[in-house]
Amino acid sequence: MKKGNTAAAGGDDRPGIPQLFSSVPSLNEAASYLAETTAIFTRCFPVISISPASDSEEPHGNEMVQFASEDASGETRSLITNRNVSSSGHDLSASDFDAPLVHGAITRGSARASSQNSNAIVPANTNLNGNSIFQGLIEKVRRTVQGSANDIGWLQKDPDMPPVEDGTGRFTEILDEIRHGVHRLPNTMIYLLVPGLFSNHGPLYFVSTKTSFSKMGLTCHIAKIHSEASVEKNAKEIKDYIEEIYWGSKKRVLLLGHSKGGIDAAAALSMYWDELKDKVAGLALAQSPYGGSPIASDILREGQLGDYVNLRKLMEILICKVIKGDMQALEDLTYEKRKEFLRKYQLPRELPVVSFHTEARISPAVLATLSRVAHAELPMFSGQPTTLPVIIPLGAAMAACAQLLQIRYGEKSDGLVTCRDAEVPGSIVVKPERKLDHAWMVYSSLNDDPSEADASQVCEALLRMLVEDVKKEKDEVAKKQE
Repeated sequence: MKKGNTAAAGGDDRPGIPQLFSSVPSLNEAASYLAETTAIFTRCFPVISISPASDSEEPHGNEMVQFASEDASGETRSLITNRNVSSSGHDLSASDFDAPLVHGAITRGSARASSQNSNAIVPANTNLNGNSIFQGLIEKVRRTVQGSANDIGWLQKDPDMPPVEDGTGRFTEILDEIRHGVHRLPNTMIYLLVPGLFSNHGPLYFVSTKTSFSKMGLTCHIAKIHSEASVEKNAKEIKDYIEEIYWGSKKRVLLLGHSKGGIDAAAALSMYWDELKDKVAGLALAQSPYGGSPIASDILREGQLGDYVNLRKLMEILICKVIKGDMQALEDLTYEKRKEFLRKYQLPRELPVVSFHTEARISPAVLATLSRVAHAELPMFSGQPTTLPVIIPLGAAMAACAQLLQIRYGEKSDGLVTCRDAEVPGSIVVKPERKLDHAWMVYSSLNDDPSEADASQVCEALLRMLVEDVKKEKDEVAKKQE
């Protein structure tokens, strides 16, 4: 069989598969080759229709076969050829044909065959089924390579979503004041911190922030929820938590949620706003995948990494068996589930909201970054217990994930959440220039720069922006009433 020459396309002109591995030459070349091969073979499997032989025709010989294909201009064309078929109902062997490939049309020449039976029709279903299987394989490869490319930032593309307001400048001013000892958070409110995924197994999660707030005479709580539970389950628990705080203090609540904690808190306010609107003053989401997470989606989506390295099964064992959580907690962070949820529930327009996102630092120095996640007490030898910090290279892990998202999708992220997915529609968006990974907000690093703000000061600045926004809205309402 002869094949027509196919001109090799270069660079970004190669068809079929996006250039997602541009910084990895071998993978880029392999993807391009696969794209070209796919284009050729797709044209080799056209839509086939067969004109059955009439009773008056010869029991064997030529049968009319029509092949439909698209030419370079995109127009559909057909080529009617004669196909020799044996009367036993089988195609002749490939060696009996000379079938040159010309831009998607297949021509079959003369054949040598002998048979004695009559009225044999070769079914086209065999070729059509083969074509369907091949197209299914190509579609799976396309989904694998494409991943979450079309989902990242989907909220920003939705014309029905309200625009965001950039509050980075004001945030920087407030943070500078805080670092110079100016603290203006009112004690007329209760501050509720909502932790994210796996926080139940990190004893120091938000502890430094709560300690700092307590020293300023503020009432601050860390929500005691099962962080590995589903979003809707945690939303109900947070709603009950808010009501309990309000009825005990008669003070309104300001919420700050980190990562999945921000999603859980937003879900509580979206689902139960009628019951909570007089009890909640505002919401800040720090590094929360409000639109969804490509990491969660790529682990759980069919045809992605989880299919090839058993990553999905490992996550299921970790969440369900080891830490006794619910796999739904991770599924609720996928783009599919976030789209489904936000179609049903949206944050009320009158609620003051601040969303905060950062970009992780990607450099060799990050590999030496260690984060303190817990304390371990050693047996007493001299009458005093010895406490040692439990440290994990979270910075290195976040940098690796951020590098992966940068290479594959060209997206900036904190290692787990892309910047575009962390922006809540209608919110005041804070996007500092300082490079901070996803774990920094709750777990301090051993080599933090003392000249820079720490996590508790960043949380204080975010909440103070909410307080200012609440006051601004009250003033506007008062002016309208006048």
